Amino acid sequence: MTTAEEAQFSTGEDFAALLAETLGSEDEGFVGRVMTGSVVKKTDDDAIVDVGLKSEGRVPLKEFGAGEVNIGDTVDVYVDRYENKDGLIVLSREKARREEAWVELEKQFSEGKRVDGTIFGRVKGGFTVDLSGAVAFLPGSQVDIRPVRDVTPLMNNPQPFQILKMDRSRGNIVVSRRAVLEETRAEQRAELIQNLQEGQILDGVVKNITDYGAFVDLGGVDGLLHVTDIAWKRINHPSEALQIGQTVKVQVIRFNSETQRISLGMKQLEADPWEGVEAKYPVGSKFEGRVTNITDYGAFVELEAGVEGLVHVSEMSWTKKNIHPGKIVSTSQEVEVMVLDVDAQKRRISLGLKQCTSNPWDAFLAAHPVESEIEGEVKNITEFGLFIGLMGGIDGMAHLSDLSWDRAGEEVIKEYKKGDIVKAKVLDVDVEKERISLGIKQLSGDPFKDAVVGIKRGDAVTCEVTEVNDGGIEVSVGDTELKGFIRKAELARERSEQRPERFAVGEKVDARVTAIDSKTRKVSLSVKALEVADEKKAMADYGSADSGASLGDILGEALRKKQEGGE
Repeated sequence: MTTAEEAQFSTGEDFAALLAETLGSEDEGFVGRVMTGSVVKKTDDDAIVDVGLKSEGRVPLKEFGAGEVNIGDTVDVYVDRYENKDGLIVLSREKARREEAWVELEKQFSEGKRVDGTIFGRVKGGFTVDLSGAVAFLPGSQVDIRPVRDVTPLMNNPQPFQILKMDRSRGNIVVSRRAVLEETRAEQRAELIQNLQEGQILDGVVKNITDYGAFVDLGGVDGLLHVTDIAWKRINHPSEALQIGQTVKVQVIRFNSETQRISLGMKQLEADPWEGVEAKYPVGSKFEGRVTNITDYGAFVELEAGVEGLVHVSEMSWTKKNIHPGKIVSTSQEVEVMVLDVDAQKRRISLGLKQCTSNPWDAFLAAHPVESEIEGEVKNITEFGLFIGLMGGIDGMAHLSDLSWDRAGEEVIKEYKKGDIVKAKVLDVDVEKERISLGIKQLSGDPFKDAVVGIKRGDAVTCEVTEVNDGGIEVSVGDTELKGFIRKAELARERSEQRPERFAVGEKVDARVTAIDSKTRKVSLSVKALEVADEKKAMADYGSADSGASLGDILGEALRKKQEGGE
């Protein structure tokens, strides 16, 4: 071989090497790109794909998904690595789809459009979403408008998402399902508000429950279902009738277009149990009911669902006064009550519990009529009398004025103490006012009545002075203990003689009865009236206007006649 030939050969070898190197560099330049190839062969696990490079590539059949791939099919694949240990190009159908998805997702992200995806897994802080091959992150706070306890029903179901952030260099995509729901909700809210009317019946979902009611999602807008509008019957807390997530049918009661506040009701969809309540529960009739609530002033009794009446504390017991209703009845207790009053307009029914039992006041009057005698224990002592325990758990009162005939009640009551057994007479029984008047002094005769027997107004009596004071003199009448009083002006006819000090205790005085007062138990007397009466009688008996006798002569003659009669 000549030198020229050797040089030419050497140049050819260098060219071939250079060509191979150049082709190899071009082939390696396709790494990380998506190329279109043809399936030339299939094995049990792989599909051999020719993408036009110096060697063929291998793609696992599982990457083609459920769809079957055949020889001759054209497929897009991702050049993952130029050569493996077997000298084959490493291809990926899955990465190719992902690259295709990224291109489409970037386009939709730039245009602000929604994308379809499927939640398929859980990760820390959220979930993974398949966006047609690209994997995105769904934060837990972006799953729904409200916190979701169970995401299982949302998984593996295609649904729309909004891309919040994309970073292709890092392969990060963050999506939100909540943004889609809020946008849809805003559209629904605008449409609902526009068409909303009072009286309209809607379906909603219980969104939240509070002490005063429940918030119901009507599809983009919330309405308040107050606890009093859930049912006609008493509900202490909304949770007794509703649960979060429950679908309910409600009626729009009130709607304020300015504030966009919506008041809802459920009971309005049912018949009002108060219609015709007066006919169903006539006054005086008795019914069975259930105690639903107890307050300081009484107990509420449910007669039927939605219809309650109040048993005031004063209508609970004939004898138990000033006691809390909870000491007489308990919640959920079945009781018999009587209808006392019905006000359908105000939705009020007054009930009585004690009216369903015998009235101890009636029973007492039947067993102990007025003027009969009773015996009982002193239950209480007050400034105005004694309270004495009687049959049936009731009390009667003996007033201070009915303790003694001749002594002050304030003095006599000091002789009694609680627990004493005393006898008394029934003076009066007022069933309606639940009062029984008793008297202890009435057990014995009235000495005043006995003393005034035979004494009447105008009689002349002889008295004995028992006390002298500035206003007159106290006297005892005749031989009795009957007390009388002669006022200063009644001590004599002549003003000069109207002096109490003229009289002494024990002195006898003749006077005329001017008044008998059974209440004060005193007799009013007058010396003056007796003198005037004697003068008139003397004038009538011993003189006349034309006899010519003087008043002294007439009175002297009358006095002489009186003395002779005495002898």
